[in-house]
Amino acid sequence: MTHTLNDQEKIVADLVQDNIIVWDVKKGRELYKLGYYGKPLGIPKPKSFEFDAPLILDVIEAVYLVEKGIISVKKNNSLMKLDELIEYGKKNYERFEEKYLVYKDLRDRGFVVTPGIKFGSDFAVYKHGPGIDHAPFIVQVKLEDDELSAAELIRAGRLATTVRKRFVIAVPNLMDKKVTYLAFEWWKA
Repeated sequence: MTHTLNDQEKIVADLVQDNIIVWDVKKGRELYKLGYYGKPLGIPKPKSFEFDAPLILDVIEAVYLVEKGIISVKKNNSLMKLDELIEYGKKNYERFEEKYLVYKDLRDRGFVVTPGIKFGSDFAVYKHGPGIDHAPFIVQVKLEDDELSAAELIRAGRLATTVRKRFVIAVPNLMDKKVTYLAFEWWKA
């Protein structure tokens, strides 16, 4: 979705403690259907778009959706500006700007991006979406000057092989707003 909506058409989410919640179940379904954004509360793997629960968004997803003009986020009944939401993300999320740049780049390329915590990575990346296909990629965000030990590389390779995914390191450059991707593939000799 590339056009922006006016404030009355936008889906409204509330920042409650550390969660960004779309309380309107119908609007939450629309948002989930739009690109598998968020997770329905209490439903780890929704089997369809017809769930009856509020939708919980990650801060990175919320920033992306606010930037695209799809949602508005309120805190204490006051509309948050995009820069306020970004500041909130920076205070509460390690390497927020770098991870957001990678998330945005992948989403803008047409991928579905979800948190990759269960795979020990920053993101799980789908071509079509959860429940439709398995995430073919797990992505770890690293800075250009970060060290990557042989043990860490082997551990990532074993994990990726075990869950049948390609391990990708994403290296964001905040200055030129570009991301370099390094994909690893293992095979038996």
